[in-house]
Amino acid sequence: MSSTTTPLLSSIDDTIESCISGPRITHIFPSLLVAFAWFFDAQQTFISVFTDAEPAWQCLDPNDKICSSSSSPCGLDKDTWTWDPTSHSTVVYEWNLECASPALVSLPASAFFVGCLIGGLLLSTLADSSLGRKRLLVFSCLAMSTAGISTIFSPNIWVYAVLRFICGFARAAIGSCVMVLSTEIVSKKWRDTISIVGFVFCNIGFLSLPLIAYLCRMQSWRSLYLWISVPSLCYAILISFAVQESPRWLLVRGRNDEAVQTLKSIAALSGNHITSSFSKLHFFDESTCDNDVLSAMRSLWEKKWAWRRLTAIMAVSFGIGLVYYGIPLNVGNLSSNLYLSAALNALAEFPSSLVTIFLVEKINRRSSLLAFTTISGIFSLFCILDSALVPERVQLIVEVISFFSACTAFNIILIYGLELFPTCVRNSALSLVRQALVLGGVLAPMLVVEGRKKKFWSFGVFGLVAIFCGLFAIYLPETRGRSMCDTMEEEEYREIKESAARADCFQNVA
Repeated sequence: MSSTTTPLLSSIDDTIESCISGPRITHIFPSLLVAFAWFFDAQQTFISVFTDAEPAWQCLDPNDKICSSSSSPCGLDKDTWTWDPTSHSTVVYEWNLECASPALVSLPASAFFVGCLIGGLLLSTLADSSLGRKRLLVFSCLAMSTAGISTIFSPNIWVYAVLRFICGFARAAIGSCVMVLSTEIVSKKWRDTISIVGFVFCNIGFLSLPLIAYLCRMQSWRSLYLWISVPSLCYAILISFAVQESPRWLLVRGRNDEAVQTLKSIAALSGNHITSSFSKLHFFDESTCDNDVLSAMRSLWEKKWAWRRLTAIMAVSFGIGLVYYGIPLNVGNLSSNLYLSAALNALAEFPSSLVTIFLVEKINRRSSLLAFTTISGIFSLFCILDSALVPERVQLIVEVISFFSACTAFNIILIYGLELFPTCVRNSALSLVRQALVLGGVLAPMLVVEGRKKKFWSFGVFGLVAIFCGLFAIYLPETRGRSMCDTMEEEEYREIKESAARADCFQNVA
């Protein structure tokens, strides 16, 4: 192990940079392990694409004109039609929901996203206050996995919907905890990369679903829940032992001894041997940030600049979320194969991560969001066109482009959210950004069911909302290349300086 004598340190950023600037990159392994939570999160989010799909059906007698001319088995005599052989893998088949109302059919998926919405609002502040990033992540993964395993025992759609709500409630804090914790334990050099690696794990999780669902297509939908929930439970147990708490959060909470020990552990992983004194490190006392669970929300509400940023980025997030969650759920409304369509959508997330890697260092966050939300909305609107006018392959390509653009915007806005807010409220703010994304997911299943009758109510609404909400990015400050602030006072001082600089620029132009 190399030995590096580090000078007296005075800021959190300087401390972390010095601790992990050794010859090894092994210090990023805990961050990668944390980021892998995205894999299981994506599986639970999109599993209803397969378990709740409307099954294919066929007429028993091909010459039956009444049956052949019907677009739905609802209303036909039971002895004139039958389900496709693979249809028993969905809840619609098992609980005879072919004639149920759109609200009932979409209830489990909507309940999941409502759970995400409520869970995000109630759990997010715990990561900034009493629990911290790591413990909340472990709790969320354990609860999500347990709810997923419990789902296989659902006797009817009502219990199924309740368990999906619990699962959504539990996983609500995973994304924000992963984004914040994984980037707070690495240097500035690795932050963007680790964030994008998390998106790649999310892509792989989504991509694994069509494969697992295809392998389970002759089994009950319950098998699919079992196959994705048990590994998730094992992962939750692993990270409880293998991952450390964020030193930034520990310092801001006034837990200075724990923070110093964590920094030394990170330094050891990177090949550093810290021999310097931490006496000049800017320690915070416990009053720097209030310890009650609502303190972060109160800070965001009371500061006008914070409230303005939060409102604008949540508006953009809602539009992105409607497309990001809606299009995968809506692939069954296209005339293409369900497994192929879902797989292509999952594959579209990989190039979106590569594009994000390129954009994150070279192009402004604000202009990128505007561009990709507009592109996503326009191509979603093209999906309204009837299959008689647009070939099936062209429809699928247009739909994938729309989803690709939404994925890229999704990646950018989460990185943007990390950079807009200080450590003291970062997890809470990012959770609210994610809740706005999830709110789009709450509405998406209902629009998807209505879209089975008329495509405008799915693809059309997705496109219009994405374009309109994307315009709110204009009101956000640019953050590319900026260092992270730790307190509201630091961020406010920076906001005042940037506002003054813009005012001087306008005066000089005038």
